[in-house]
Amino acid sequence: MRAKSSTLAALLHGFFLEWLGKQRNVSEKTVRAYRDTWKLFLRFVAKRHETMVARLRLEDLTEGLVLAFLQHLEQDRRSCIATRNCRLAALRSFFSYVADRDPMAAQQCAEVLRVPFKRGPKRAMAYLDGSEVAAIISQAKSSCSDGQRDHVLLSLLYNTGARIQEALDLRAKDCHLASPACVRLLGKGRKERIAPLWPETSKLLASFIQHNPRSAEDYLFQNRYRTKLTASGFRFRLRKYVNDAANKQPSLLQKRITPHTFRHTIAVHLVASGVDVTVIKSWLGHAHLDTTSIYAVANIETQRKALEQSVPKSQRSRVPIWKRDDDLLAWLDSL
Repeated sequence: MRAKSSTLAALLHGFFLEWLGKQRNVSEKTVRAYRDTWKLFLRFVAKRHETMVARLRLEDLTEGLVLAFLQHLEQDRRSCIATRNCRLAALRSFFSYVADRDPMAAQQCAEVLRVPFKRGPKRAMAYLDGSEVAAIISQAKSSCSDGQRDHVLLSLLYNTGARIQEALDLRAKDCHLASPACVRLLGKGRKERIAPLWPETSKLLASFIQHNPRSAEDYLFQNRYRTKLTASGFRFRLRKYVNDAANKQPSLLQKRITPHTFRHTIAVHLVASGVDVTVIKSWLGHAHLDTTSIYAVANIETQRKALEQSVPKSQRSRVPIWKRDDDLLAWLDSL
């Protein structure tokens, strides 16, 4: 008979409060994501055992039920593979924690930890050209407060390559608008980075703050209720801007555009303008250079230049057509 081990409630309490909260010091967003996963999983297991969540034991959480839960997420809840893998990561993290603290549960934990992440189809990375960026940003009218806010936010996303949550977490104290202008972003893993601002973005931000005064601790981008703008709320508005901009730029209808698209876009444009990938790595706050290198692969401009070099000199145009576009050259010089 198996010796008595720690109760499930005690282990979950230690995992969330001691391990995640104090020892790992993970972000609140990660804690909430793990919490939501465990709420779903415990309810699922309780339903399978026809009992109450409060009566579940650690030994009830078997590998078979983990697999059944993952299948339930995909088939019944219509979760995508990425969501399925995120839920599994939350479960595996707990069982890894338990394996170190309850030797009697080591075999059970090992079985769960063997459940693999699922590979899913990878979408081609979407990014915008300069005219498409301008068309979208121009749809956010500066004549109204929400429009001015969105105009500044879109410009900031493109300038800094910030993730949407990084931008929405900005407070007034994080903005330094005196030369050299920059903002302080808090990224994944609580890593801070300083993102430089172009003069145009700095002026937009200064004007926005002047018309919308904020205390040092206030969030920069707020909704009509004076609380922090949510990512879902902004995505809804972005879809409207993209649809309106598609009247002038029909190519936008062929692309799936999210706030993250602006992050991809500035990275590709920086590669096209000759910025070293190690600089772009710091710009975007990537932990590994391999992550940044995908933008060099995606950059069609780089591929076009390589193709030009393969053409015999006798067949090359003295001045390539793309170099005759003064507006494009001026834009690249401004990066």
